[in-house]
Amino acid sequence: MGKIIAIAGPTAVGKTKFAIEIAKRFDGEIISCDSMQLYKYMDIGSAKPTKEELAQVPHHLVDLIDPRDDFSVAQYQKLAKDAIRDVQSRGKLAVISGGTGLYLNSLLYEMDFSKAPESSQYRRLLEQRAETEGGAALHKMLEEQDPQAAERIHPNNIKKIIRALERLHEGEEKVKSFQQVQQETTDYETILIGLTRDRAELYDRINRRVEVLIEQGLLEEVEELMRMGMTEDHISMKAIGYKEILAYFHGRCSLETAIDNVKKNTRHYAKKQLTWFRRYDKIKWYNISEYSNDETAVEGITGWLEKNL
Repeated sequence: MGKIIAIAGPTAVGKTKFAIEIAKRFDGEIISCDSMQLYKYMDIGSAKPTKEELAQVPHHLVDLIDPRDDFSVAQYQKLAKDAIRDVQSRGKLAVISGGTGLYLNSLLYEMDFSKAPESSQYRRLLEQRAETEGGAALHKMLEEQDPQAAERIHPNNIKKIIRALERLHEGEEKVKSFQQVQQETTDYETILIGLTRDRAELYDRINRRVEVLIEQGLLEEVEELMRMGMTEDHISMKAIGYKEILAYFHGRCSLETAIDNVKKNTRHYAKKQLTWFRRYDKIKWYNISEYSNDETAVEGITGWLEKNL
């Protein structure tokens, strides 16, 4: 059973930079664990690695899926595990990098998506629960399984919550809460690195990154996606950074408000990501703020990895 490295952490913490440095140091290739960087044409809002970054080490599962198509965690698991096997077959180290907790779960734990229950029966159960317990109960259920989807969908939008839960409901293991999925995969051994920063620094990085995304052309990217026929009904367009700009284009808020909402929603999502990743018992945390600079932090992480790989 070979080893892989997984680098997790909140948005804007610097996962891409650290993953590249670690992959370069240990002859590795990066496999994205980001639900938005998978999509084609959505380069800016997803903060996809730049061409220069992509050129430094091979990347997998970036710029792969048409944003007009639905994409499930089951599909991600298959693609990612195929990529891991491919990387290992060539004697390279697989370095998982990203902040989508549910996707990472599908690689760390035995989550079997092969048995798909009959959807309409599950839908009726959800509808009954909504009637007896209210939409908040369903939204909490969604948040446990896919915090990013819960972030995108309003707690009162029961129809969309049910649709999201149905998409997730692709195997008996999938509907279990995080705490119930405890059997680690036997496909490989995972060394799990968690990156964080002091909250003030992380939030400042988030705010500055949103401003950079605007400068890089986020508005023009959303306009182009709209010309392609993308609407608010597409799952990919409900992501943070896209839904707020769409609201601006549809006249529901000013540009200043839209940008502020991107910052606020991204900060909120980063907090949820940290909550998710802190549930992992075996994660080795590094607070980058405690180092004099990123390069020193890289040396600290790679030094520890050299002893544990």
